[in-house]
Amino acid sequence: MPVPLFNYSLLLLGLLPALAGAQPTDGAKPAPSNVRGAAYPRIYPDNRVAFRLKGLPGGSVQFQPLGGQPMAMNWNAQDSTWTLTTPPLTPGFHYYSLLINGLSVNDPNSETYFGANRQLSGIELPEPGVDDYDRLPVPHGDVREHWYFSRLTGQWRRAFVYTPPGYDANPKQRYPVLYLQHGAGEDERGWMKQGRANFILDNLIAAKKAVPLLVVMDCGYAATGEVSLVLNMTTLRQRMEEFEAVLVRELIPNIDAAYRTNPTRDFRAMAGLSMGGMQTLHTTLRHPELFSAIGAFSGAGLGGFDPQTDYNGVFRNPAGINKKINLLWLGAGTDEATFYRGAQLMHAKLDSIGVRNTLVISAGTSHEWLTWRRALHDFVPRLFHQPAREAGLRRPRH
Repeated sequence: MPVPLFNYSLLLLGLLPALAGAQPTDGAKPAPSNVRGAAYPRIYPDNRVAFRLKGLPGGSVQFQPLGGQPMAMNWNAQDSTWTLTTPPLTPGFHYYSLLINGLSVNDPNSETYFGANRQLSGIELPEPGVDDYDRLPVPHGDVREHWYFSRLTGQWRRAFVYTPPGYDANPKQRYPVLYLQHGAGEDERGWMKQGRANFILDNLIAAKKAVPLLVVMDCGYAATGEVSLVLNMTTLRQRMEEFEAVLVRELIPNIDAAYRTNPTRDFRAMAGLSMGGMQTLHTTLRHPELFSAIGAFSGAGLGGFDPQTDYNGVFRNPAGINKKINLLWLGAGTDEATFYRGAQLMHAKLDSIGVRNTLVISAGTSHEWLTWRRALHDFVPRLFHQPAREAGLRRPRH
């Protein structure tokens, strides 16, 4: 029976964080993605996750992982909570929401992140034995909000710019730049919040596995006025062309004017995940005069690949593209079937015609942020003729 509106409102008002108090002694620890002071969700050593939600009895409450099946939460009358312990979950970052009588709401115990075109709860499950993406005791760079007015869209736009440690202390030094794009349904915040890109860069630079560089993360949607968020091959191509124009004609000149960049193609790279990977291939292969390195994370070979016709036939001249592009990086997770096959297909066909490219596969990961964190961690040390790849740097797990 549906919960009456009055009681349902009280139920929503009862969505209070399960604040730290008497802590369980079962080995579970609060997730690092919890809001400050929240004891739940809690992660067990075997990656089971316990959720607890304050509320009122009656109706239905479910845990809804993005793209997965909902799991029913159980009412505990002793402490007036809804509870659930999941089976073991895979490491990494996962979006989720709660379904209260069929209505999707965010978990007040967890931070929220922009994904699937809306704010969603997220949970971070640390990857055992890996600290590549963690905040370590090393020098840290800054992440700056950079606003600029786009005449092409008639709107103010925001990009996030990572500046490496020592940027302000070395006013005469110029830096290479990586333009790094998010995926569909996300925005310019994704690589910082979900991807932990700043910590990946801090750690690589501190270990001398990567050169100090700037990283620019802009919103991949650049239409004028309202934009359809429904993606098919027609709208996707339109989104790619719109963003290409803003990136090439406005963002790159704006960044070169505002920051101490080395404004030459040898010191400019672009990479992206999923839709951002497709935007990267679309833009860089049309403008090899601007970019010397390309990274397509889960964004290559989708829908097939013909090196004779795709990307305006740029691959018909293997020697020419090899001379212009220092790095063409392709990758995907083994558990994201379509993207995995697409990356393998494009790699094999480029190999067959003599176009230099690199394929890096992430074992056991799907279309998710752990795949793309691993990709960025492998990609960045290869940039700008950095010799770290010959120095035995650790690769993502294959």
